[in-house]
Amino acid sequence: MAHTIIVTDSTADIPAELAQKHHVYVVPLRLLFGQETFLDGVDISAKQFYDRLAQAKELPTTSQPSPADYVRIYEQIREEHPGSPILSIHISSALSGTYQSALIAKSMMEEEADITIVDSLSASYGFGVLVIHAARLASEGLAVEQIMEAVEQLRKQRKLYFLVDTLEYLQKGGRIGKAAALFGTLLNIKPILSIDEEGIIYPVEKVRGRKKAVARMIELFQQDLGNINKINVAVGHTANPASAESFLEDLSSHYKLEEVVLTNVGAVVGSHVGAGVIAVFIWPA
Repeated sequence: MAHTIIVTDSTADIPAELAQKHHVYVVPLRLLFGQETFLDGVDISAKQFYDRLAQAKELPTTSQPSPADYVRIYEQIREEHPGSPILSIHISSALSGTYQSALIAKSMMEEEADITIVDSLSASYGFGVLVIHAARLASEGLAVEQIMEAVEQLRKQRKLYFLVDTLEYLQKGGRIGKAAALFGTLLNIKPILSIDEEGIIYPVEKVRGRKKAVARMIELFQQDLGNINKINVAVGHTANPASAESFLEDLSSHYKLEEVVLTNVGAVVGSHVGAGVIAVFIWPA
């Protein structure tokens, strides 16, 4: 019996071994350092990216997969899994044209293809968790409509915050002015960001000092989760697993941790916020 095949893009920041385990097809975005082009997670690792970012005089740019990139993947799946429907889940359309490329690819297919394209309204493992959940349900034989309903339910339950270590990259990318960045750096300001219901990144709070910012993130999760005391958690880091493990240690004094995922914050988010970011995604166990 044909079962649903899950496709996503590299901004989901799913660890490679997890994607392989759940048979998820990952379409890479492109990263451009000057005249050099890399496929995210294929030609350049997270560590290599952050090492280069620290030395870069100009910020790298990113570009979404082309519709042709998606057509190749969809056609490959149809050959390998004849008759299987495809569920393709992607980064928020408010942050990237990746979702639009997938839509165009579907329209380019020669035959009427059973492909469903989903705008996750999120970024990084904020939708990576949705992709893995979808893949697990697909392996159980659930229909696309059932998987989408379960994914939407999880999306509403999942909470997320990003802690930014430096304002330098937000300033370089034109998100804030140079004076504000300098002022924030002098005051050791650590912005906490999140993503709203429309899939747009927004500032939650600015906290002085990383230790206080980490404590404040946990307080925000406590407000969001209410009386829940058993959670699943994913922590994204910028090729610095020790920082993620430190956060987990703090979190474990407040919650019983069930499923725990450590992953890298990928090049797309990293190119805007820089190294030292901690991204935390929590959903009820």
